[in-house]
Amino acid sequence: MSLNLNRRHFVLGSAAVLAQMGISNPLTAQPAKLTVPTVDSLTIRVITDSSYDTPRAGGNKWVKVSRVGYFSRQDYRKALHNEWGLSLALDSKIGNDTRHIMLDFGYTPNALLNNMELLGIDGAKMQALIMSHGHFDHYGGLIGYLEKFRAKLPSDLALYAGGEDNFCNCKTASGTPGHFSDWGVIARRDLEKHRVRVVPCEKPTVVSGHAFTTGTIARRSFERVLPNTQVEYFKTNGVGCDMPEANAKAGGKLVADQQIHEHGTCFNLKDRGLVVISSCGHAGIINTARQAMEVSGVKKVHAALGGFHLFPATDDYLRTTVEAMQKLDPDVIVPMHCSGLGLIAILRSEVSDKVVTSTTGTEFVFGA
Repeated sequence: MSLNLNRRHFVLGSAAVLAQMGISNPLTAQPAKLTVPTVDSLTIRVITDSSYDTPRAGGNKWVKVSRVGYFSRQDYRKALHNEWGLSLALDSKIGNDTRHIMLDFGYTPNALLNNMELLGIDGAKMQALIMSHGHFDHYGGLIGYLEKFRAKLPSDLALYAGGEDNFCNCKTASGTPGHFSDWGVIARRDLEKHRVRVVPCEKPTVVSGHAFTTGTIARRSFERVLPNTQVEYFKTNGVGCDMPEANAKAGGKLVADQQIHEHGTCFNLKDRGLVVISSCGHAGIINTARQAMEVSGVKKVHAALGGFHLFPATDDYLRTTVEAMQKLDPDVIVPMHCSGLGLIAILRSEVSDKVVTSTTGTEFVFGA
């Protein structure tokens, strides 16, 4: 089968799944427009990622890159923890006005809090929280973080979540054919206990006056949702998502998770364009970047970074992604977390001047 036919198959396949679930089809959705703020600078610190490399960090002319040492200079017994998942601290400036936002929270609170200490990140300074999607490796550290810092955080603290399916029960393959194991769910009652206000972001939303989210990402490129979890559209013991129409269409059964309400986090950087963070990128980094451009009206992507969820992809699919990335022409590409070594190898071959690698403990400074 030709690559063009494969692309068509991917898109139609996703549309069919969504139609079966009774969920509005994001393939044809027209994103709402948004007046987005412009920041002078953006610093991204990688609190948790899947690995650590040496303190020597590469970069390019568009971004300053540095990396802390693996262990504490004050106590060599304390070292950065690496685990499957992602957590980023985002510090942006407009003039003298600074915002501190945390995007995702990694797999465990132990790694999150340990790494924040070694990186010198003050958890009490966060002014907003963002959850990219409902996978445990992106929210597992949240409740532990709140238990430690909530008393020092703003009284009206908000968690910006993509939408209702971010709160669904997820399952993963157990190793036995036809059987699945629990993979967690974030309970609203735990957020209520810590007085956290949930802000749904199905539509593009400005976050804390500096950032914006893409809203539900339209699926209009060749990209499809690669294998991840199974999902339930009903509550168990009062925990889970409330999506009765989708649940009825699913017959009350587990179905493949299409990550309908995953959303990207973005900044419009003065004189340079958009910094687009996909976190896990189930909806596709190309779809995410195009959505950011469409909702903001900003036609230049300065940087694309985050998890791109391409480790399960075939070489053909990876090459098609890189070709599409070249057409977007970002100045900086930073694959993280679930992007996969295969993608990094092709990026290094095709766009070595743009790709910048990242590990736990890396700091990226964009802009002034």
